[in-house]
Amino acid sequence: MLSASVLPFESGVTSGSPLICLRAVCKTYPAPGVPYRALSDIDLELFERQFVAIVGKSGSGKSTLANVITGIDRPSSGEVVVAGTPLHQLSQDRLARWRGRTVGVVFQFFQLLPSLTVAENVMLPMELCGTFGGRRTRRARELLERVDIGAQADKLPAALSGGEQQRAAIARALANDPPILVADEPTGNLDSFTADAILRLFGDLAADGKTVLMVTHERDITRFSDRLITLVDGRIEAGCVAREARG
Repeated sequence: MLSASVLPFESGVTSGSPLICLRAVCKTYPAPGVPYRALSDIDLELFERQFVAIVGKSGSGKSTLANVITGIDRPSSGEVVVAGTPLHQLSQDRLARWRGRTVGVVFQFFQLLPSLTVAENVMLPMELCGTFGGRRTRRARELLERVDIGAQADKLPAALSGGEQQRAAIARALANDPPILVADEPTGNLDSFTADAILRLFGDLAADGKTVLMVTHERDITRFSDRLITLVDGRIEAGCVAREARG
């Protein structure tokens, strides 16, 4: 279990209130002729300790929804409140600082820096947030043990398998102990056995207190997730509980 004593996060969210709240969110992009509407009137509440799958076909708006929640993209209209912070009201500088402490992002192609060791890759977000050097080293190794690749800490990413690199990327996303982990097609580049192991790890992280959002086109993720959000043409088609929420 992740240690609550290392880089704790304190939010303005009280027990029972949603960690993530979207109200009437729309996102429109300029396009020749008619502007392209990626999201239309999204109302959504997500709570702590959930593993949420956001699914849909290519162009359905699922990545745009994730980007709005993480503050990477701004809504054209509507309100986005995450961990008690109204993202639509923040300047770019404040938004970047907020994101560094609040959201960890996992990418499909890992995005590990090839010239740094696995441990150094995990330490990088902590360095950007000003965490003391000794603490960075200790926490990086703790996290790598947590994702079962502690023995790979001093290797370069190229020496790791795809599944091990994705575990390293997850450890890096957890570096600043964010309450929210967002994964964009994190299993799309992995074989089915390794993908299932990564999904089980996400479930374990949610059980440990994280809120995990995974963008994917694979609907069978319901075997692992607590909730499924289906997007069709920028609108939420359904949001269902895949199994009982964690207590």
